[in-house]
Amino acid sequence: METATKKKAKRGTKKNNVTLREKKLANGNVSLYLDIYRDGSRTYEFLKLHINGKARQPLEKQQNTETYQLAENIRTQRESDLNHKTHGHISPAKKKVSYFDFAENYLTEYQKKDIRMIRLAVNRFKKFLAEDMPKVKTASLKITEIDKPMMLKFVDYLTDNSKGEGAHSCFQRFKKILKYAVEENIIAKSPADGVTCQIDKENILKDILDNSEIALLAKTPCQNLNIKRAFILSCCTGLRWCDVKALKYSDIDFASGKMTVDQQKTGQKVIVDLNPTAKKLIGEPGDPQTLVFELPSYFGCRKTVKAWVERAKIKKSITWHCARHSYGVNLLTSKQHPDIKTVSSLLGHSTLKHTEKYTRVVDELKKKAVNALPAYNF
Repeated sequence: METATKKKAKRGTKKNNVTLREKKLANGNVSLYLDIYRDGSRTYEFLKLHINGKARQPLEKQQNTETYQLAENIRTQRESDLNHKTHGHISPAKKKVSYFDFAENYLTEYQKKDIRMIRLAVNRFKKFLAEDMPKVKTASLKITEIDKPMMLKFVDYLTDNSKGEGAHSCFQRFKKILKYAVEENIIAKSPADGVTCQIDKENILKDILDNSEIALLAKTPCQNLNIKRAFILSCCTGLRWCDVKALKYSDIDFASGKMTVDQQKTGQKVIVDLNPTAKKLIGEPGDPQTLVFELPSYFGCRKTVKAWVERAKIKKSITWHCARHSYGVNLLTSKQHPDIKTVSSLLGHSTLKHTEKYTRVVDELKKKAVNALPAYNF
């Protein structure tokens, strides 16, 4: 007779496995799913495959047979993946996974607010391959074929073709996909591990708009009035494009002259005091659930802003995010001289390190002002 200890030990040695199971549905059909047992825990994967419970005709029965076979093939593959992963190996099938197919599936399921930046990182990688590694067959590139030397070249490409935080931000997003590939046991280790992309501190935030340039833009015609109003509001409040696009009348307390913004990038809630210009840009109260500004896509807005800036004869490369940067720098250089903590709070930064980059720009502006003084002969 087995003791309780022996029974417990026997249960503990149960092998990892994947079992194909059936679930009867109310309509008489059968749903097929996988019962996955690994390291003492159980999960389920529903295959979205169904058996016709009322099959009578030969064709219907044949379709059921083919569905069962497909489900069994999936079960076999999942069990192979499981066994390989248990023993520290990668299954042969996963070694054949295309990088761009995997990236597209990752984007399809991605729920965070920086999805636009993730997609941009994938597109930048594709462009890098076409320009710097033309011998690589992009369409069939497997994740397992991406190595550290390729990552080092990609970082050089991003650095040569980006300004400020652009290269660093893009590479950090790109690394997310490779990290997920490790989690999915597609690769044992990310080829980007240990590869860093430094922030170009010399060029960061060079293109900002001072108050006179913002006033000039306000007087310059723009082909889309909503874009014009929204961009200048960002200059007055520091709102990011994603936040101003999502801004609703319910976010604005017209009585107190305050605006509450749930920052999509950080998740932080920021309360903004609206100055007279900001109030005028927002206009009269509307339906609480209505957007304050009807804006096109980010790239559509960026294209319009570029043409508008050129029309104003401002010789700077201005994107929407420059409005937020301009807000931060103009606060620090204003007559009131607010301290860095105040500016950090107004921008909704989680730490002061994010605000310190604005002080570097202020220091640079001061240096330029001093160097611009005329020479005095004596």
